[in-house]
Amino acid sequence: MARVSGTQGGPVVLSKDGLPDWLEPVARVVDTVEPFQLSRFLPPKDGAGRQSAVLILFGEGERGPELLLMERASSLRSHAGQPSFPGGALDPEDGDPATDGPLRAALREAEEETGLDPAGVQLFGVLPRLYIPVSGFVVTPVLGWWREPSPVGVVDPNETARVFTVPVADLTNPDNRATTVHPSGHRGPAFLVESALVWGFTAGVIDRLLHFSGWERPWDRGKQVPLDWRS
Repeated sequence: MARVSGTQGGPVVLSKDGLPDWLEPVARVVDTVEPFQLSRFLPPKDGAGRQSAVLILFGEGERGPELLLMERASSLRSHAGQPSFPGGALDPEDGDPATDGPLRAALREAEEETGLDPAGVQLFGVLPRLYIPVSGFVVTPVLGWWREPSPVGVVDPNETARVFTVPVADLTNPDNRATTVHPSGHRGPAFLVESALVWGFTAGVIDRLLHFSGWERPWDRGKQVPLDWRS
């Protein structure tokens, strides 16, 4: 379990104080975006679905602003082999799913999957809950600023194949953008970065964040990348 605010099970603080200027457009998205603007897949009204959280962690690297991503192990039952944000299902000890449970879960999972030191992360916002129909997860995206970077890498090869950062400049580069076409017919945004194809839920959230923060650059939506039937 990650220690938050220096206390096991203590309060989790959301704060926008001291964020770098370049993150302000993203912080504004937190206050203005509506669920339907992020995805057409929203949590079932009957409360079904497994509560989970992901950490969308912005840092500053050698090439400027960047995002922390990981590649899930190919042996996992859900979303095997896919690049994703660190995250996973809430545990009972994370607390109330309606309050700070997702914040605690996002930090805990990031620590377990990437070795991230949560003490160096400033959580500054939460996006509306979204839904992943194929796995039944109700996902709370938690936004963080990597105020004090720590070493990261694969902690458990059974869960994680790779941990890497992607410069925001690469994500906004039109040459790295495409539309994936799933055998089911579903189409969605994708990013070809760091020898990886980022697609699905993760790419959808990144796409919307870039759009509503004003960082998006015009790109060729006709550029298609077919997905394997096993995806």
